[in-house]
Amino acid sequence: MTVVAIAIFVITLVLVIWQPRGLGIGWSALGGAALALLTTVVSLSDIPTVWDIVGNATFAFVGIVLISLILDESGLFEWAALHVTRWGRGNGRALFVLVILLGAVISALFANDGAALILTPIVIQILLALKFSARASLGFVLACGFIADAGSLPLVISNLVNIVSADYFGVDFARYALVMVPVGIVTVAASLGVLYLAFRRSIPRRYDPASAPDPRSAIRDPLTFTAGFVVLGVLLVGYFVADPLHIPLSIVTAVGALALILVAARQPAFLFSRAKSLDSGEGAGTAPDGSVRLRRISVTKVVREAPWQIVIFSVGMYLVVYGLRNQGLTDHLAGVFAELGNHGVWITALGVGVIVAILASIMNNLPTVLIAALAIGAAGATGLTHEAMIYANVIGSDLGPKITPIGSLATLLWLHVLDRRGIHIGWGRYFKTGIVLTLPVLVISLASLAGWLLIIG
Repeated sequence: MTVVAIAIFVITLVLVIWQPRGLGIGWSALGGAALALLTTVVSLSDIPTVWDIVGNATFAFVGIVLISLILDESGLFEWAALHVTRWGRGNGRALFVLVILLGAVISALFANDGAALILTPIVIQILLALKFSARASLGFVLACGFIADAGSLPLVISNLVNIVSADYFGVDFARYALVMVPVGIVTVAASLGVLYLAFRRSIPRRYDPASAPDPRSAIRDPLTFTAGFVVLGVLLVGYFVADPLHIPLSIVTAVGALALILVAARQPAFLFSRAKSLDSGEGAGTAPDGSVRLRRISVTKVVREAPWQIVIFSVGMYLVVYGLRNQGLTDHLAGVFAELGNHGVWITALGVGVIVAILASIMNNLPTVLIAALAIGAAGATGLTHEAMIYANVIGSDLGPKITPIGSLATLLWLHVLDRRGIHIGWGRYFKTGIVLTLPVLVISLASLAGWLLIIG
């Protein structure tokens, strides 16, 4: 039965990554789950257990992505990127740093998928307007892709694996932020240094900031654009308040997403009677030719394009992973983690983080984070050692996927987006770049985690 569980996991993973004939990740994972049920690798009684682990995390992530998509349609991210272009004041290296920092902020607030898939096309468009060479543009594009994951450590909502791990171990939003915000800052700083060293020669020294459009021209729905700042502020407060009140994170993000959907749809209508001036173009940005770039957001399209497949994927893939646990396979990893735990916080953080990063790069970070979480739960560690394992699992699952293209679904989608825009990055080239960029940042992040945990206790 152990061999069967491993075979089902491998087949499911291959189907999820390959997606033959347009088969979505959700249906691929669900097929694996059905096979696991038919072979009794998992039982029907395991379904509620798995849903209890991943349900809140999955819907919280969908809510965050919905918010990101609506704000992207309003022009928020393009507006921010164009402002960054002006702040660079014609200095190419300053622009490179600012784009990376913008990516880190977007990743922290809107999750890594939003940073990679939304920001990258915007940056490409701006670089074309600035007439950057293909070589220079590639450096910016790779930096955007890398910082999307490296910048997704600080908050629970910054990455789906963060939410899954925090949910599984009952880590509240405030404690997670206390530990990971400083570690996230160190990680971004380390990423910035590594990226700058890697691409400094390809970055042009000067550019003409006047070549880029006016940031105001990016705003396509002023009312939703403005409401976005209010909703984000309320959400940040809500994240901290939700835990003491025992309100699931998914409820908080759902309220935020619903609020923006209603604003974008101008519903209920009587509340938006005073917004007609904005809808007619007053206060909206203008394009370089003077025309108003205003358009009503298609809420139906945004909701339809939300990652609903991730809901099916979460249940299906994690049921397959739970089958590995039922066959005792996670116990072997638990034994390794327990041995690392006997050598203190530093060895624990570095050891667990590196192992998880390698696993995530080989078999994708979403199943990896749960496999590692199950192993950590069975390792029997306590106190700071246990906490070091929890956060090292998050760091390894967030950063490890950048080593290979199959490490995360977001990376595969990102590479597909680049291909459609005429920028092809082969898997061999990606791996060579990814491993050089990831390993030093990973070690620095894990070391900062260990040191910070020892300080705050």
